[in-house]
Amino acid sequence: MHSNKYVTHYLDDTFLQVVLLLPLVLVLFLYLLAVSLLKFRKKTWPLNRTFFFVLAICCAVAAVSGPLAMRAHQDFTAHMLSHLLLGMLAPLLMVLAAPMTIILRTLNVNAARRLVTFLKKRYCLFLSDPVVASLINVGGLWVLYTSDLYMAMHKHPLVYVAVHLHVFLGGYVFTSALLYIDPIPNRRSFIYRGIVMVAALAGHGILSKYIYGHPPAGVPAEQAELGGILMYYGGDAIDLIIVIIFCYQWYIKKTRRLASP
Repeated sequence: MHSNKYVTHYLDDTFLQVVLLLPLVLVLFLYLLAVSLLKFRKKTWPLNRTFFFVLAICCAVAAVSGPLAMRAHQDFTAHMLSHLLLGMLAPLLMVLAAPMTIILRTLNVNAARRLVTFLKKRYCLFLSDPVVASLINVGGLWVLYTSDLYMAMHKHPLVYVAVHLHVFLGGYVFTSALLYIDPIPNRRSFIYRGIVMVAALAGHGILSKYIYGHPPAGVPAEQAELGGILMYYGGDAIDLIIVIIFCYQWYIKKTRRLASP
């Protein structure tokens, strides 16, 4: 009986991993195809951006499949490590890879114009606003860890997939709303984005401390403490990279403005 339950659980985990892996593999294939098309057309594309994209997919794959994903079902610390990889590091690396830029360069003129028109739609502009992106990202994490959603995601496959997709996409939208690597139709000022960034990072840090003292339902106190510490310091490390890039972009803009006549 126990063996049958274990086999069923293993098959369920394998199915979930495949469901989450497929879009990652597809996106990686499309990105590399776009790079190949640019080379075929004798157009250049920075090698470091391709490296960032491949590394982003590797981080996401490590978070949703293999030993870490399996262990994350039982160990909250492992779950938190996968959160850092899937929701913070992978989105940051993907933003640095400038996927929207390479899409626009690959498409023909008419298709590129239609894509730009779509990005200028009201709901796209709404989602790309730093405040909205922060609420989607950090607010979603508060809901996940302070409600029954964390337990539900380990019981219901659809919830599990939806939560992981939200964590990744929320992290990407948030990071892209702060760091303008790709073209953004409705650009916000550095001051506006800086204020939102500080508030969002503070919200993430406060949540990690809350988890330390108030474990999510079903999570042992020791695991919650380790997970909270990992979320706090690991998140700070990734946030520091975001802050450095943000300040560098601000510095470059100010330097160019002062240098212009």
